Amino acid sequence: MRLFLIIGILLFISCENSKPNVQSALMEKGNEDSFKLNQYWYQGKAEITTYELSQNRYKDVNPGEVVLIFVTEDFLTDKQVKNDLYQNPNSISILKSNKIKRFTTGIYDYSVMTSTFTPVERNKHPHTLKVTCSSQDWCGQSFQQVNLERDEYKSMLHSYFENEADRTNTHDLIVLEDELMNMIRMNPNLLPIGKFKMMPSMEYLRLKHKPFQSVNAEASNIPYDKGYNEQELMKYNVQMQSEKRTLEIVYESSAPYKIIEWTIEYPSAFDGQLRKTIARKKGEQYIPYWKNNGILDTLMRKELDLMY
Repeated sequence: MRLFLIIGILLFISCENSKPNVQSALMEKGNEDSFKLNQYWYQGKAEITTYELSQNRYKDVNPGEVVLIFVTEDFLTDKQVKNDLYQNPNSISILKSNKIKRFTTGIYDYSVMTSTFTPVERNKHPHTLKVTCSSQDWCGQSFQQVNLERDEYKSMLHSYFENEADRTNTHDLIVLEDELMNMIRMNPNLLPIGKFKMMPSMEYLRLKHKPFQSVNAEASNIPYDKGYNEQELMKYNVQMQSEKRTLEIVYESSAPYKIIEWTIEYPSAFDGQLRKTIARKKGEQYIPYWKNNGILDTLMRKELDLMY
């Protein structure tokens, strides 16, 4: 009887140890920042940040708001969906970002949501697994999903507009603009520097009605001298010459590398003039927001300074 008990205990320990260390990628360097990241991201909470938005669209820069949510989840690599049932062994930890952007253009409004699913164990899973983007305005809507399939990215697009309609495309594995913020939040050393191929953000492709096609990019990552609450900041700058487009992301230089603001400059489709889209941080909470769904919880929206 005692022998069976000992064997049972050993089997239990073995099963526990066989579970993947989902935090290992955040601990690769073993430094203080990595330790802080582990403590920060695995608390069963999500980081919610709101940004005041000025959006380049048509011939103007339009007012709006961005809600940016970061949270770690267990994700299935075969189905590429959240692991809800915990019966599938193909499960890894990912950092998910949900970016919800709302802005007005004259009388009517836009709502654009982008979700990016990036593995934290970059040594085993070096590429983002999935990106989805939906765009709605008073004219119609579109939905684009990009999935990692073996050694390429596959794009599926459904659109209200005739020149896009329903189509699928594939592309070699390259850097995705939509994964850059996830890289920053996990470890800015993951960011590509110098010249490389990059797929523009799904939001940009949809608003500009462009195909799933990469561009040449060149990036740098330098200290940012404009302070924010006396914190040291970094600025990641990406130039896309063929698009006449520039992306700048300002973030905290130490863990957990929070995003302070970002700026995107590109020619307006209306008149070709260069205009900037700017998002500046205004509110933040770190909470299990999915539990705050009662009528009294609407008071928390004031703390985030939400407009919509």
